[in-house]
Amino acid sequence: MSPDPSTPAERPWLDADRPVEERVDALLAVMTLAEKVGQLHQTANIDPAADAELIRSGAISSSLYASGATGGNVKDEGLLSSAIDSAQAIAVEESRLGIPLLFGRDVIHGHRTVFPIPLGLASGWDESLVERACEVAADEAHLEGVAWTFAPMVDISEEPRWGRVAESFGEQPVLSGRLGAAAVRGFQGEPVGEKGRLAACAKHFVGYGLAAGGRDYDTVSVGENTLRNLHLRPFKDAVDAGVLTVMASFNDVDGVPMHSNRRLLREVLKDEWGFDGVVVGDWGGVGQLMNHGVAADLREAAVYGIEAGIDLEMVSGAYAAHLAELVESGEVDPALVDDSVRRVLRLKFRLGLFERPYTGTPGRSNAPTGATRALAREAAHGSMVLLSNNGVLPLPAEPGTLLLTGPFVQEGEALLGTWVLDGRGEDVISPEAAFRERLGDRLLVQDNRFSERGVQLVRQADVTVAVVGEHPWRSGEANSVARIGLPAGQLEVLHELAGIDKPLVVVVYTGRPLELGPVLDLADAVILAWHPGVETGNALADVVFGDVAPFGRLPMTFPRTTGHIPTSTHQRPTSRTLTPEQDKTEGRYLDALVLPRLPFGHGLSYTTFSYGEMALSATELSRAGGSLEVSVGVTNSGERRGREVVQLYFRDPVAQVTRPNIELLDWARLDLEPGQSGTARFTVTADQLGYFGRDLTRRVDTGEVVLMVGPDASRGERVSITVTA
Repeated sequence: MSPDPSTPAERPWLDADRPVEERVDALLAVMTLAEKVGQLHQTANIDPAADAELIRSGAISSSLYASGATGGNVKDEGLLSSAIDSAQAIAVEESRLGIPLLFGRDVIHGHRTVFPIPLGLASGWDESLVERACEVAADEAHLEGVAWTFAPMVDISEEPRWGRVAESFGEQPVLSGRLGAAAVRGFQGEPVGEKGRLAACAKHFVGYGLAAGGRDYDTVSVGENTLRNLHLRPFKDAVDAGVLTVMASFNDVDGVPMHSNRRLLREVLKDEWGFDGVVVGDWGGVGQLMNHGVAADLREAAVYGIEAGIDLEMVSGAYAAHLAELVESGEVDPALVDDSVRRVLRLKFRLGLFERPYTGTPGRSNAPTGATRALAREAAHGSMVLLSNNGVLPLPAEPGTLLLTGPFVQEGEALLGTWVLDGRGEDVISPEAAFRERLGDRLLVQDNRFSERGVQLVRQADVTVAVVGEHPWRSGEANSVARIGLPAGQLEVLHELAGIDKPLVVVVYTGRPLELGPVLDLADAVILAWHPGVETGNALADVVFGDVAPFGRLPMTFPRTTGHIPTSTHQRPTSRTLTPEQDKTEGRYLDALVLPRLPFGHGLSYTTFSYGEMALSATELSRAGGSLEVSVGVTNSGERRGREVVQLYFRDPVAQVTRPNIELLDWARLDLEPGQSGTARFTVTADQLGYFGRDLTRRVDTGEVVLMVGPDASRGERVSITVTA
């Protein structure tokens, strides 16, 4: 270690013209062991006054701002840019080496301009939309000093009891992977380190969506083959997109907690995939190895964490308390510490923190603007899925008297969704505000506090729009449920409203798939709206009155009941695979059908579409880098403009391991006027049909592959192709 560097010549890492790796080498060479350990310690809610000496000594590398371990459920007081700048000034101007701090915050689906929850964004099946939304979120958060967000979440799950499905992009690896990669590009920009962008974080690595019983933080029983063929795939897409950080998950995998899982973190993520970014632990995750029962104390937990590949330790303080001593005693290889420090420094250089350590443009507001609201409205349109419609929608511009009823009619903040730390309820356009603007005194409003009053108003109205569903408190982290029906009392009220035998439209706000069979049976039309964000009311009115035709498609399967979970496109052939006809005769339950009420990819429009025959450029595909073209003509056979999401699936009937009964391969969006025809075109490569076999190596088999094109995962034309050697 050299003496304190004080001149520019002694601080070559400050030369922005040097390559990043040279700057990292130069800085690493002059660091003490204590300073290295400091770069691996993340605290929460740093206080520039109370923590001044720790910052000055280089004992803190990063801080996240959150109200606690489940910050998505409890709002904090918001970011304080002056405190961030004060802490940064100590680190940059008063510490020996001038290494800037890295400030992180959960910017999940918007900052001040709040977009639909990720599961809602996924319903649009639109990579560009996700990228643009994340770009807006990054710009707004960066103004307040945030440099790092803990998103996107790309966990794959078929478990709607698990509250965190709200943060996901759905159950299919291709959809989740492509939207996750789009989120990475939106948050980080190109080139990485642009002003107004954030480091993204792919989470939670890996298998968290398999938590037993849908109970958050619970154990996971899964083999590496299933991980590779399903759960690891969207993470690989995020890595390929250049994601700068990856977060370890709370769960164990087959008995090995992820915060101590050397096989998956170090050998697969870092070595096999070549990920050169930062692996961050989740809140207290290293320390919680004691809770898992694999570490006797915090000291042992620190050993397991650094050996597994956790670079930046969040909150528990295991590294800060014990890592230097462990290196000095020879119990931890100093090369492991150097590797992790190198990754953290590389991240800070890539983000431009050494050149721009302070908060964004002084005096510029990050409140929603006309442009960001327009994007939020577009995103909310895409999040809405028309589940059923007997012709009542769209409503005419003059619908007579309309009753808007339900617990969400006047809500703002409750429609922002889970994990919204900086959005404000007063920024939300409520359903009542939007409908009032259109209808004036022809709108009746009732919030369902007194259901008997609602029934009276139904009699006075020509049509009723009931807005029901879950409050965000019922979704997100640590908010699992044992039953996925509507919250208590809501279905009973819908029964009363439907009993008057007047047109009834039901809008469902939710953070998870729900058991909606009874609602579908009662209502004339059902719209799934998720939690749509700041433009909730405007977007709903646009769709209900037909200004915008609904075009959302389900990113998760909706099971018939809680007892049917898991139900998804993940299901694989069994010794007695069930066909739809067998489901009606033999079944697998005595008291219910098995197949889902609403399949993956389902969604209606205000028009109809007819499909022509599938055309192939060839019926054979060489596994040695071959490809073929698939096309299908689609005609808008109805009377209104609409968007069809044409979905391409495949099935591998005979493989070395069991493969899904159906798997999404690609999709295309066609916007068609009445009577207009368009063609959806896809390129299918041999690599897209590959999988990991018994020996955990990737392979493409020769033989038959079945392709299917249709409007959802349950229906469409099937054609066989042959993969050749």
